[in-house]
Amino acid sequence: MAIAKAERLMNLALCLLGTRRPLTKRELRGSIEAYLEAGGAASGGNDDAFNRMFERDKDDLRELGLVIETVEGIDGEIGYLARRDSNRLPPITLDAEEAAALGLAAKVWQQARLAGAASGALQKLRAAGMPVAEDPYDTQAHSALEPHIPVHEAAFEPLMLACRDRRPVVFDYRKANAARPEPRQVEPWALECWRGQWYLAGWDRERAAERVFRLSRICGRVRLRTGAFTAEVPDHVTVRETVERWSGETATRTARIRLRSGHGYPLRAKALSTTGAGDGWDELEIPYGHGLDAWLVEFGPDVVVLAPDELRADVVDRLRAVAKG
Repeated sequence: MAIAKAERLMNLALCLLGTRRPLTKRELRGSIEAYLEAGGAASGGNDDAFNRMFERDKDDLRELGLVIETVEGIDGEIGYLARRDSNRLPPITLDAEEAAALGLAAKVWQQARLAGAASGALQKLRAAGMPVAEDPYDTQAHSALEPHIPVHEAAFEPLMLACRDRRPVVFDYRKANAARPEPRQVEPWALECWRGQWYLAGWDRERAAERVFRLSRICGRVRLRTGAFTAEVPDHVTVRETVERWSGETATRTARIRLRSGHGYPLRAKALSTTGAGDGWDELEIPYGHGLDAWLVEFGPDVVVLAPDELRADVVDRLRAVAKG
């Protein structure tokens, strides 16, 4: 399996930073696995392939800011090293407000894969004398502000890694009130939390269109796939805006429904107007956006759609599908 370029660059940087004397190409070639795969000495591979890869990697590290020295040995062989004193970052200084902001940000990820990295970063800041007030993972600590993003879905971590690494995924997805889940092949773009729910935006290969998926509706395991993306990833992925639009938050059309009194409080919160209809029912006017039919079905016999006719027909179709399932 080919080793990722980022890992290869990291290994080269570690070798150059960790040595006390200049290392020759031959020594670096025998020490870094990726160079062996590209045609290293151990496999009797191609010198040109290694030389081209090494020169590109050296240039990339220099562009990233690593100072690499070239030293000519007594025997005329060229060696390379990156002295630590030449590659030392300047001291990091944070004021009380900046440190507090980092502490709050770390608290957000208490349940996610990033929790360990966030906690370790704060520990290093404390060791350097930064004014980080308290341990965000101390359950006995209290703060006036406790930011929290829930990450209970098992699909979160594999999808986070797939978004980062640009890896296609396959998973079973159950649409709202569908009788059974359906397989989806997706090129994941971005994850975002909105109103306590995590959503994935990406390219649905079978439907050849952008789609947004709620993680709580992903059934079973997320399987990573190899191969490149087939669709271009947009510069800005509007997950939240898409969810708002599909749920009717930014809809320009309206629908009229009849809702049983004392029920459907989420619908009442969205209502543009509410009037009593008698016999224990109220009539509401609500925003009509994509996915409203699926949401209304969740309220079962407590909701009756009055208009428009297309929405009423969609809700009836969904109810029939659920009854058949």
